[in-house]
Amino acid sequence: MAVEYDTGRGTHTGILAAVEAAPPVESVDVVARELRRRFGALSVSFLITDLSRQSVVRLSTAGETGAGEAVESISLFGSVYGDVIRTQRIRLADSVDGDGGQRVIAPVTNRGDSIGLLEVRVPAGPDRRTLREISRAAHTLAYIVIANRRFTDLYQWGRRTAPLSLAAEIQHNLLPSSLSCEAAQFAVAGALEPAGNVGGDTFDYAVERDTLHLSVTDAMGHEVNAALLATLLLGALRGARRAGCDLAEQARRAHQAMLDHSGGAMATGLLLRVCLRDGRVTLVNAGHPWPLRLRDGKVEEIELRINLPFGVPSERPHQVQEAELRPGDRLVILTDGMLDRRSRALDLPALITNTAGLHPREASQALTMAVLDANLGRLKDDATVMCLDWYGPEPVRRDAHTGADLTQASPASFPFRPPSQV
Repeated sequence: MAVEYDTGRGTHTGILAAVEAAPPVESVDVVARELRRRFGALSVSFLITDLSRQSVVRLSTAGETGAGEAVESISLFGSVYGDVIRTQRIRLADSVDGDGGQRVIAPVTNRGDSIGLLEVRVPAGPDRRTLREISRAAHTLAYIVIANRRFTDLYQWGRRTAPLSLAAEIQHNLLPSSLSCEAAQFAVAGALEPAGNVGGDTFDYAVERDTLHLSVTDAMGHEVNAALLATLLLGALRGARRAGCDLAEQARRAHQAMLDHSGGAMATGLLLRVCLRDGRVTLVNAGHPWPLRLRDGKVEEIELRINLPFGVPSERPHQVQEAELRPGDRLVILTDGMLDRRSRALDLPALITNTAGLHPREASQALTMAVLDANLGRLKDDATVMCLDWYGPEPVRRDAHTGADLTQASPASFPFRPPSQV
């Protein structure tokens, strides 16, 4: 039985200084050495979440054979590791090798993005100071991984429990580097379950001082051609957004890029801008499924006028429309892979209601997993979801000294089984 502990606040400046002096591939080794030196740790492991977010992959560290190699992949379902990921709270568990030590498992998270876990095996009975310092080290490790993954493929390699096709490699690199984000006014997360032959889905977000940008797009076709179309479309959207263009101009540039370079192909998309000052939402719908809003326990579609997909010749510009969010609302944006023939057997509104107690990080994953289950593990089209929780325009203090807002975290139990167990 795992035991839960509270954690303290603070940073690990000593670890940061040591990491800066080490090569990028040895960053985790530095953390391990520091924890061994300070607390007599018997072993230290970093477990990184894989691309599916259904498993963690243990990476070996200094002092172990093949440092930097993947030692094992562990399912998050039914394990203490899954409990820590979902609750974002440090846990104390028995040692697995009977040497009398105990395992301290801490989340490695930054702004709600769950990067992985730090597992430290210490002599039995660690005190609260030790637990607090391990939690601080895990939070520090999140920043270390984010900083150093720019310079090495080690962390990308560790997340791949199966080889990626060329199309999947392109698609993966189009996604935001962090699949979830927390702020005072909102939490957002996305999940993409690719089809057997990649279908061209993408999702994206970016935060400005007063604005949250969101997009979900679906390029026609499959495999490399779809991935290249998605690259074209997302590049145009990001370029327009970063140039400070409003939503109408972002849509126009994306549409023109498809007309000029797609060879007659098209893509659907839903673009949104959320004003962080008042929750007002502006939207452009280019042939895309309507978003769903959960409010006061009831799910309803936000009915929008649907313009033609990007790349379909038309003299009419894409219309900018408006909607609004109230504190407590959840907005779910999806692609048509969530709505295909087999998926329609699911009661999607009921699923959204039943997962209301989950953080968007887990809720988006639960929805795509349910669709994967309904399709017997074989999707004909990508299934993509973005989930946005709106807390309100008034900034509130986040309880996030471990890298996640603990007041908004998911419970330990998970409502769906992994597809392989269905």
